[in-house]
Amino acid sequence: MCGIAGTINLDSKNLEQIKNSLFHRGPDEQDIYNYKNINLIHTRLAIQDISNGHQPFEFKNYVIVFNGEIYNHLSLRQDYLKDFTFTTTSDTETLLYLYIKYKDKMFDMLDGMFAFTILDKDKNKLILARDRAGKKPLYLYKNSQSLMFSSELNAIKAGVDNLEINEDEIYSYIRNGFFYKVKTPYTKVTELEAGYVYKIEADTLNVKREKYFEILDYYKKDKIDNYEYAKNRLDEILHKSVKDRLLSSDLEVGAFLSGGIDSSLIVAVASEYTKNLKTFTVKFDGAFDESHLAKLTANKYNTQHHELNISMNLKNDIEKILLNYGEPFMDSSAIPSYYVSKEAKKYVTVILNGDGADELFGGYRRYVPIANNWLSLASYFSFLTNILPKPHNKKSVYNYAYRLLSMSGKKGLDFYNSATNDIFEDIYKFKSNDTFNEMDSFINEVEKEDISNLSKILYIDFNLILQSDLLKKMDIATMAHSLEGRSPFLSKYMLEFIPRLSDKLKIKGTTTKHILRELAKKYLPRELISQPKRGFEVPLKKWVEYDLKDNIFDSLSGSCYSQNFIDKNFIDKLLNKQMNISDEKRAKMLWTLYSLEIWKKNQ
Repeated sequence: MCGIAGTINLDSKNLEQIKNSLFHRGPDEQDIYNYKNINLIHTRLAIQDISNGHQPFEFKNYVIVFNGEIYNHLSLRQDYLKDFTFTTTSDTETLLYLYIKYKDKMFDMLDGMFAFTILDKDKNKLILARDRAGKKPLYLYKNSQSLMFSSELNAIKAGVDNLEINEDEIYSYIRNGFFYKVKTPYTKVTELEAGYVYKIEADTLNVKREKYFEILDYYKKDKIDNYEYAKNRLDEILHKSVKDRLLSSDLEVGAFLSGGIDSSLIVAVASEYTKNLKTFTVKFDGAFDESHLAKLTANKYNTQHHELNISMNLKNDIEKILLNYGEPFMDSSAIPSYYVSKEAKKYVTVILNGDGADELFGGYRRYVPIANNWLSLASYFSFLTNILPKPHNKKSVYNYAYRLLSMSGKKGLDFYNSATNDIFEDIYKFKSNDTFNEMDSFINEVEKEDISNLSKILYIDFNLILQSDLLKKMDIATMAHSLEGRSPFLSKYMLEFIPRLSDKLKIKGTTTKHILRELAKKYLPRELISQPKRGFEVPLKKWVEYDLKDNIFDSLSGSCYSQNFIDKNFIDKLLNKQMNISDEKRAKMLWTLYSLEIWKKNQ
C-alpha cells in the first residue's frame, strides 16, 4: 500500500510538499522520478517483497507507480508472463509486464485493489487506472497548461496553489452527504472513476477514458436460483478471496472482528490458513457494545483477540480526523474507523475487513421493502406523512413505517436520498442544480434497466454510497495510520458472481443477506446468525448534544460558511431545537454542516 502522485508541466518547487503530504501512506520509502515535463512521486508502505519492491519501477521505456495489491499476481506470472525475466517478487513488476504485453486486456485478469500510473516514454503518455470497486482513490487536477494526479485531495492541495472551490458541489454535498462520482469540492479537480482506465497525452494534456468493468453486465446475466450450488460456490469464492489476501503479504495479516456475520465469516475462513490470527474488536464510550458477540467467534477459532477499549477525545481530535479526507466528510462512522485503525496499527500493518458485503448481498433493512415490492402498496398511503406526527425514535417500528411511506411517494434522487442518508429530506427544500439533475438522470436510467428492483438499488448503491462514502472512509481512516485494509467481499470473483444470484437468495421475507447467513451457519456461533446490520453504532446524538456542543455552536451560531447554502434562520432553529424533528435527524443535519465548517476553516 502506498501513496502516488504525478505532475505534467507543474512547477517543481512543490514536489517535496506533495511527497511529504503522502508520507503517512508510505512511511517506509519515498522517491521522485523525473522525465522531461513529467514527475512521478511514490511513497511506500512495504508489504510485498520488502527488500526489492522499490518504486517508481522502471523497465525499458516504461515506468510505474502503483498503490494497492494484486492478489493473484504470482499465478498471473506463471500463466501469462513466462517470457519475462523477473528481478523481484513484487506485484508492481507483474503489473507493469502485464500492461506491456496485454495492454487494456490485462484488467480482466486482475484480482486486486489498485490505483496506478504507467509512463510510456516512447509515446510520451500516461496510463492511469482504478480497480473495479474503487477501493484505492485517485484524483486528477487539470487546467489548460498543467496536470496533476494523486492518491489524496490533500496532496493536490499541496501541489496546486489557490484551488478554487466549486460551491455548486458543496451545495450538492450538503444534501447528498457525499460528492457524486467524479465530483469534488474544487472546480478543476475530479476523482477518477472506478473501473476505468484514463490515457493522458503528456504533450497536449488530452485525456481519454475507457471503461473496462461494468458490474451491471453481471446483474443482467441469467440468474442463479439453485440454493445448494449458490451456497457451495460462495463458500469456494470466499475461501479463495480470503486466502489470497492473507498469503500475498510478507507481513502478518490481522482482521477486524465485530459481532456481525461479515467480519466473523472472514475470521472463520482466515483461521483455516493462519494460526493464532490477530483479531480486533473495539468498545467505544456511549456506543452499542458488540464485544461479547465478537468474543464468541474469537473463542471458537482461538484467535489472538484484542478487545480495544477506546475513549475518544473528540473535542481535540475531531478536526484532525475529518481534515484527513481533504473534503467535507459527514459520515460520522469515520470517527470510530479512525480510532480502531490507530489501535490495530500497534499490532499489525495489514487488516482484513468486511467492506462491500451489504451492498452486494443486500444487508440493509431498506432493501426489504424494495425486494418484497411493498413500496407500490405503501405509495397509496404516502399522503399520510403530511398528517402523521414525525418519528422521534430512530430504531422504532413507527420510524421504519413512516420512512417507508415517505420513500414510497418519491422517485429518482428524492427517493434515493430519502432511502439512504435522509439528512435534510422532508425538512429543507433544495434548489435544482446540474449535479442533482445528473444524479436524478442516473437513477432514472437505472430504473429503466431490465433487472429486478432489488438489483437496481444494489447497483445504484455500488456506484454511489459504496464508492463515494464507505470505501473512501475506510481508505483514509486506515492509511492515516499506515494500515492497509483488504476486503475479500470485493474480490474480482465476488463482483462477478454475487450479482448473478437471484433476489430470493439475498432477501428472503424480512431476512437480509439470506445466502450469507445460511453459509454462516456452517462456521459461526448461532447467536450471531440473526444479528441485524449495525456497522459502527455511532452515538451521534450524544456527540452533538454534549461532547461537541460547544464546537458546533461556535462554528454555526454566528456568521458561518454554511449560511451561503442553507438559510441562516433554519440553522439557528436547528441549533436551538426549535423544529419538530427527531434528535437523530437534527444531529445528522448539524453534523453535516459542522463537517463543512471544519473543512472551510482550513482552506
